[in-house]
Amino acid sequence: MNSAQEHKRQSPASVNCMVITVSDTRTVDTDKSGKLMIGLLEEAGHAVAAYTIVQDEYETIRELIYTAVSNPGIDVVLLTGGTGISSRDTTYEAVSSLLDKELPGFGEIFRYLSFTEDIGSAAILSRAIGGTLSHTAVFSMPGSAGAVRLAMNRILLPELRHIKYELDKHKS
Repeated sequence: MNSAQEHKRQSPASVNCMVITVSDTRTVDTDKSGKLMIGLLEEAGHAVAAYTIVQDEYETIRELIYTAVSNPGIDVVLLTGGTGISSRDTTYEAVSSLLDKELPGFGEIFRYLSFTEDIGSAAILSRAIGGTLSHTAVFSMPGSAGAVRLAMNRILLPELRHIKYELDKHKS
């Protein structure tokens, strides 16, 4: 058994997550991506400790992430939306400005999978990002249901427990 397999074996059974949808137009009733993310998390045995929809405003997103990270009941913050290149898209900037450690592999693998399995060269427009802030993981992905399904099923769900294990290893 390699060390990654051993870590996964020792990982907690469940991770407490906060789901944030960044959108100027979506409501609880129309938020397909947020609902999909919540469903996938719960199906995989994880807890959704909080869920909210927030306008695509840089400072608002930053404050919400910081508040979530300050809550010991939240292990992972998952954002969907606001990762494009329009002038209103500020999620990438908000997340990247807060991270202690970036996990560049998340965005790289997301764009690779998007390119090869889904949207082709339009994958260059995605600014998916992940990393850590204090003892909390933060991952941001595009707002489409397809992007959420891809990021969750192919990257995050297989690793969430392992990520929590690593973050808790030397927690003081």
